[in-house]
Amino acid sequence: MPVLQTLPNEVAARASARMAPLAKLPIFWSLAGQRVVVAGGSDACAWKAELFAACGAKVEIHAEMLGEACATLIERGSPHPEGGLAHHPVAWREDILAGAALAVADCEDEAEARTFFEAAGRAGVPVNVIDKPAFCQFQFGSIVNRSPVVVSISTDGAAPILAQAIRRRIETLLPTSLKAWASLAQSLREEIALRLKPGAERRAFWERFVDRAFAAEPTEANKRDLLANMEKPTQARDVGRVTLVGAGPGDAEYLTLKAVRALQAADVILFDDLVSDEVLELARREAKRLLVGKRGGRESCRQEDINEMMLTFAKAGKNVARLKSGDPMIFGRAGEEIAYLKQHDIPVDVVPGITAASAMASRLGISLTHRDHAQTVQFVTGHSRHGELPETVDWQALADRNKTTVFYMGGRTAGGIQTRLIAAGLAAETPVVIVSSVANADERRWSGNLEDLATAMTDIGFDRPVLIGVGDVFAACRLMMESNLRAAVSA
Repeated sequence: MPVLQTLPNEVAARASARMAPLAKLPIFWSLAGQRVVVAGGSDACAWKAELFAACGAKVEIHAEMLGEACATLIERGSPHPEGGLAHHPVAWREDILAGAALAVADCEDEAEARTFFEAAGRAGVPVNVIDKPAFCQFQFGSIVNRSPVVVSISTDGAAPILAQAIRRRIETLLPTSLKAWASLAQSLREEIALRLKPGAERRAFWERFVDRAFAAEPTEANKRDLLANMEKPTQARDVGRVTLVGAGPGDAEYLTLKAVRALQAADVILFDDLVSDEVLELARREAKRLLVGKRGGRESCRQEDINEMMLTFAKAGKNVARLKSGDPMIFGRAGEEIAYLKQHDIPVDVVPGITAASAMASRLGISLTHRDHAQTVQFVTGHSRHGELPETVDWQALADRNKTTVFYMGGRTAGGIQTRLIAAGLAAETPVVIVSSVANADERRWSGNLEDLATAMTDIGFDRPVLIGVGDVFAACRLMMESNLRAAVSA
């Protein structure tokens, strides 16, 4: 015989709870066509009034005098077709609160704040007194605006700076094109509801929609394609795509916003050996990650195998991110990969990254094109596919102190670089720098003359990737390092 057991109140409460306690209830309130009262003409009031007007509210600013921000706002008008902004050049009175949707005030002292708060309460109007939490029934969060997609962040007033930092992080993940995709979703919603049954069919359509929403701006072609394939089942994404993503030199802070979005949208990530853990941390958690590193002097993944992996995953309908150190288009074999994928009709995008030479210049505080020293910048590979110096390098063209030359992957061929440049006529005392593991925690630097390059490279070591910079722009770097050394010795 079934037995009905009654749980103790405390246990029952825990069993049924579906959400932890909230400091405040996050709600999104329609203000289109509603009247909102703002008491005060300060800059703080201007920001609140602008926010209300952007939501379509009819904003009444009651203030004898307007600050510059408020005056500019009134002159510019509301960005929303249903919104409005009006200035009433008198102090607020209690009777103006009747019928308002919201009320906000900027009060000089607590007594005035209490008076406004209590007046709004008598009128039944939700109220916020700026910077006086005790007199606020609602608060404003930090906003990410991709309307109709809107994200708001609150720390319950405990740390507004933290909320702003969180907003900046979210801003990097949400492309501006999301606004257009959300608008497209609104326009399609009724048609989808009529043509597709609730459940698996409708969910499959919206999953395909979301797959595209983080890629690029929506087009009429996108819309036609989505509608034409409306009844396809969820698993029917025939072909995926590959995005070559520049990871920069190592420090995750060097990633572009577009690179972060590509990592967040990827199903599979094929990453180089030099890509840092900090960069990979920004990828989507569910993404499959495969190391396909290629390093000089070590066992490496063959390029043919990498090409085949990209093709296999893309044919299976996956979005593949080929994550490369630095910039994919500079000594990254991107040309071979793009040609291979296009040969098999796989869509390819490229997200450029900060190349190592640019990171080196910023880390050293040296302009590669200082107008007193260099009018040309040259990026040269330090080894061929056989691990030696390329035979096609024009050493005469490189042997010019007024050009800035940066050798990539030249650690093991540094002796040959030194010999060839001097033989081509470049002075032995030409300034040179070596930077190992640029923009990483184990970065090492050396500055000296070309004649000492091979010896210095032995001291730096061959375990980490290096850049070798040659030219007069690096003379200042040598002087700076010498000054730092003297300061350290005297200390």
